[in-house]
Amino acid sequence: MSRTVSLVAVSGSLHSPSKTTVLVTEILDAFAAALSEHVEVETHLIELSEVGREFSGALRRDELSTTAEAAIRRIESATLLIVASPVYRASFTGLFKHVFDFVGQYSLIDTPVLLAATGGSDRHALIIDHQFRPLFSFFQAITLPIGVYASDADFVEYRIDSAALQERIAQAVTRGVPVVRGALPDAVSEYVSTW
Repeated sequence: MSRTVSLVAVSGSLHSPSKTTVLVTEILDAFAAALSEHVEVETHLIELSEVGREFSGALRRDELSTTAEAAIRRIESATLLIVASPVYRASFTGLFKHVFDFVGQYSLIDTPVLLAATGGSDRHALIIDHQFRPLFSFFQAITLPIGVYASDADFVEYRIDSAALQERIAQAVTRGVPVVRGALPDAVSEYVSTW
């Protein structure tokens, strides 16, 4: 019986280095540390700055490259999905949306999803509730109760330099772990019933 769970993070940033990728990696690592006490954890980071061109020109899923199809399948099979994007024109990046347009409509049902975003100032923090939650509600995913927003002031030279942001990440993970535990596959749920 496999007790391995797959944590998949998607950074919608179009640049490298990227504050968004730093943020999503920090959240991914925090979840992995919290869950690895109880189950085996595999982590995967999908950076659109690296694989984004694999999606360009495709209008249907059967037109995707092998690399792009592999990224979509990884998203669809995640035990926990962590998604993040910088704020572009008051929303997530167009490439982020284009990628999720290829995700199967019913493939994320009941999948826990942590929402995160970065922006130039705190004025963009509502992207999590006004843009991300409706998208993942369409997929019938379970958006975790606390999203994580970070502004430019939270970073110094592409590293997190804010105790308040670290606390928000820790709180999001603490509140999210029970939701993830409740959504674990049947092969794992009996093993972790005593958490």
